[in-house]
Amino acid sequence: MTTFTTRRQWLRRAALTGAGLATLPTLPLSARSVATPTAFREHLPQLEWEHQRTGQPALKARMLANENPYGPSPLAIEAIAASAAAGNRYQHEAAAELRQMIATLEGVPEDHIMLTPGSSDVLEKMAIVHFLQGGNVVAADPAYMSLIKVSMGMGGDWNKVRLTDDWAHDLPAMKAAINEDTKMVYICNPNNPTGTLTDSAELRQFCRDVADTVPVFVDEAYLEFLPDYQSQTMVPLIREGKNVIVARTFSKIHGMAGLRIGYAVALPETLEKVYRISRGNMGLCKTSLEGAMASMRDTDFQEISRQQTAAFREQTYAGLTGLGLTYVPSVTSFILFPIQMEGKAFLEGMFDKGIGVRSFHVHGQDYCRVSVGTPEEVDLFLGALKDVLV
Repeated sequence: MTTFTTRRQWLRRAALTGAGLATLPTLPLSARSVATPTAFREHLPQLEWEHQRTGQPALKARMLANENPYGPSPLAIEAIAASAAAGNRYQHEAAAELRQMIATLEGVPEDHIMLTPGSSDVLEKMAIVHFLQGGNVVAADPAYMSLIKVSMGMGGDWNKVRLTDDWAHDLPAMKAAINEDTKMVYICNPNNPTGTLTDSAELRQFCRDVADTVPVFVDEAYLEFLPDYQSQTMVPLIREGKNVIVARTFSKIHGMAGLRIGYAVALPETLEKVYRISRGNMGLCKTSLEGAMASMRDTDFQEISRQQTAAFREQTYAGLTGLGLTYVPSVTSFILFPIQMEGKAFLEGMFDKGIGVRSFHVHGQDYCRVSVGTPEEVDLFLGALKDVLV
């Protein structure tokens, strides 16, 4: 007998299938070849990016991208699955609702919020609109490179300011590095790849001193891993009318890296520069928007992510200490530590054992950056590390 499936039955089945897939354990991913533009590499001799090659064994522990191994929130998964059936409709209403939620959370008017597909999107677009005519960006060395790379790709220069001995931003030196060609100051706080935090009071004063002359972009992608992050954010400066841009993401504590949703908080006239070259909501996905709203409501999941990250960061510290290794104390979901081995060879050894990590060459020293994983992943990482560093 022939069975006919109604559209309603088909949609229900599809939603249930999506929900079921979403609850499956994360599958190990094979390493892929990643091409970094040659022009960017020429500008970045001090950084050794992750080494990945074709034919690499499947990863047993993916600890190279600072992804949250526990996300997304179960409530976010449910919302994403439910909203997929309405994927034939544009997402403007959902975007308006999320923007309102974020504005309430941040204590600013809605026109101070720009939604983006992850925080990298706003980093890159701000670089494009500010460096169309060249200029320089004052930023730390080392730093997260997204905005810096795009600014150089637009013809700008990176005015590097080395971090202090305790891996904080050297704010007096950054202030002194600003000149008539500076189009932006970029500060990643907590910083990537170091995982360190610059004192919020000192940073707030720096922004007050500088932002009336040149915009200050403060990247707070990892700030929410701090238990008191609301007291550390630079958003209050925007409420004061300062030309500060704050970026946040749902990729980290919310565990939605692959769903691409983030936002910027800034003065409307600053956001308008991006709106002139971008259609705003058209880069957003309805499922991601609905998932983000559900995740914002799931404060229990955020707290669990915060606590587990701290606990397994300590597990990683203990393992490194047991191997006789030092590390840079971190407030984030990753740890940077020096290795007495050439970075590329180190990555070869780790990837051969199925452990994905990152390597950086900073000021003459090779480092490994490892993301905080599950207890099982931490044990796999430490076992491979012991073998590779022998």
